[in-house]
Amino acid sequence: SLAVALAGPPEWRELAFRAGALYAGLILSFLGGAWWGLSTRAEPQKAWPLYLISVLPSLAALALLMLLTAERLVVLGGLIALTLPVDRLLVKSNLAPPNWMLLRVPLTVGLSLATVGLGLAAISASIGQ
Repeated sequence: SLAVALAGPPEWRELAFRAGALYAGLILSFLGGAWWGLSTRAEPQKAWPLYLISVLPSLAALALLMLLTAERLVVLGGLIALTLPVDRLLVKSNLAPPNWMLLRVPLTVGLSLATVGLGLAAISASIGQ
């Protein structure tokens, strides 16, 4: 989506912006679901705070996508980056596998940068305003 938004035909740029936003929101929501699943491994009294944290990515993605603007896409990219501390907490709590961060860091950094880049490209091209 970022490449199309930057260099694609003008008539495709709005679609690239919306497709990239939807993909980022879906992945953020999916990550909350993964956190929920990992949280089921915790003792009940320790699980509830994790369950509450687990629903936040879906709620944030929903709100940002319902009111989508280029600026909110940049915010979405920032929120994706902020998932890493929760991933780390799950590893430290022995709820996620020890190698979890080897997967999560490159995927999170890549999606976060691509999403912020798409939002900034949309701002400069006045897409999604």
